[in-house]
Amino acid sequence: MVCDFGMSEKLGPLTFGKREEHIFLGREIAQPKDYSENTAVDIDNEIKRIVMENHERAKSLILQHMDSLHNLATALLEKEALAGEEIDQVLGLKPVPPESPPSNPIPEARAF
Repeated sequence: MVCDFGMSEKLGPLTFGKREEHIFLGREIAQPKDYSENTAVDIDNEIKRIVMENHERAKSLILQHMDSLHNLATALLEKEALAGEEIDQVLGLKPVPPESPPSNPIPEARAF
């Protein structure tokens, strides 16, 4: 993401490391270093920053939604599979439909 697509606020929209494909080695790719040692350190630091920020973000989201995750886990243990609407109901995004009364399979006798 940082080296191939230039997705870094600090390093900007630049790509680093030219990829060379050696046909005689199959599809193996060699990536020669065409940047300084200081730039390599900056790349490593930027990658570490992105990974750590998103690790913290993921951890925060999990902790923030822990109850919902437990509810989903419990529902999955009971049913093994859930449809989208059932997931919405477990998460409280849709109301649970009221249970319909059981149907009587025996018709009532009619008086003549």
